[in-house]
Amino acid sequence: MARDTLTGSRIRKRRLFLDLRQAALARQVDISASYLNLIEHNRRRIGGKLLVDIARALGVEPSMLTEGAEVALIATLREAAADAGKPVAELDHADEFAGRFPGWAEVLAGEHRRVASLERTVQVLSDRLTHDPHLAASLHEVLSTAASIRSTASILAETGELEPEWRDRFHRNLNEDSRRLAESSKSLVSFLDQSNTGSVRRGVPQEELEAFFTAHDYHFGSLEQGQASPEELVAASPELQSDAARSTALNALQQYRADAEKMPLAAIAQSLSGGFDPAKLATEFHSDLPQVLRRLAALPEAVLGQPCGLVICDASGAVLLRKPIAGFALPRFGAACPLWPLYTALARPLVPVRRQVIQHGRHAAGFECLAIAWPQTPPDFDRDPVYRAVMLILPLAAVPAEPLAVGSNCRVCAGRDCVARREPSILDEEF
Repeated sequence: MARDTLTGSRIRKRRLFLDLRQAALARQVDISASYLNLIEHNRRRIGGKLLVDIARALGVEPSMLTEGAEVALIATLREAAADAGKPVAELDHADEFAGRFPGWAEVLAGEHRRVASLERTVQVLSDRLTHDPHLAASLHEVLSTAASIRSTASILAETGELEPEWRDRFHRNLNEDSRRLAESSKSLVSFLDQSNTGSVRRGVPQEELEAFFTAHDYHFGSLEQGQASPEELVAASPELQSDAARSTALNALQQYRADAEKMPLAAIAQSLSGGFDPAKLATEFHSDLPQVLRRLAALPEAVLGQPCGLVICDASGAVLLRKPIAGFALPRFGAACPLWPLYTALARPLVPVRRQVIQHGRHAAGFECLAIAWPQTPPDFDRDPVYRAVMLILPLAAVPAEPLAVGSNCRVCAGRDCVARREPSILDEEF
């Protein structure tokens, strides 16, 4: 029997698991018990609002009733095969394998999920150890203070007779340096202890800015409606602790307000109802493409009709602002993969770039990336332009036939024989 005809059986199985009487469930979704009985015996098809209501009453997603848990299991098996990087002749028989050997299929899927989780952990820790400014500053403070103590102690130990005034001065220096070393060490230990708590690390402007935007889901309705100013939003934000983060957030919100004034929410929502075409939107609203891409990323998902990610970088390649999207890994610090369309756009200013990509070592998910670079400053005969680039990331319904394979960054990229690689990957078995 086809999976989509087993919805009733899944409803009955879930109801019995919850120890819920048929009449009680029928009453919750406002249908008769006899009609629910026909549904549970797969004698009536179900969909639409009734399916959503039953799923809510049973505490599950509607897809779990229409497709079943085995669909998610089969999808994970296919992802594992795709991430293996080797042709799998039996890929078309993944559903048969899951049906005949469900236990082994769960073991394989669980191991694949565990490996993916470990890869993400390695990436976060690697980025932190390599680029984290707080860690580098703390270590520098500890080492410089230790060197100062050693130098002072060496003078006291190797010099014979010292005048009392100089001896007292060196003793005071030792005391002050030792206190500073103790405070620096305490700060470093505290930072490392909190590094895996998932909380925002104060004093890192980029992370404070990201926490600020995440708290508002990258959409500021009060700013668009004129109910609050950028200055008021920044002042009221608990996420922005440092002056650098507040200054960066203020500049970002001022740009956000300019984009929203040029493309109001109601107007752009009406335009999107006719189809997704950034170039057409740019013409309609007399805007440039960078402004359109930034604006699209700031729209609520219900308006855009799909989730999206965004990355903005400067001419050095450093990421200035990022909006994560599930399945597409973005590095927390430093430069990303040189193969990203974002950097292709930097080499071709004002030329729109569209690429369909997948990431090495990630789930078998495809994305469409729209990127463009633009000059920050007006043209001037006596000054070279300074460019920035923006990339909008959109999920694809299926993996493209000939995608561009990219990574997150070289340190945690599993791709082999890449001409753009800067350093060996710590995931490489030969490293």
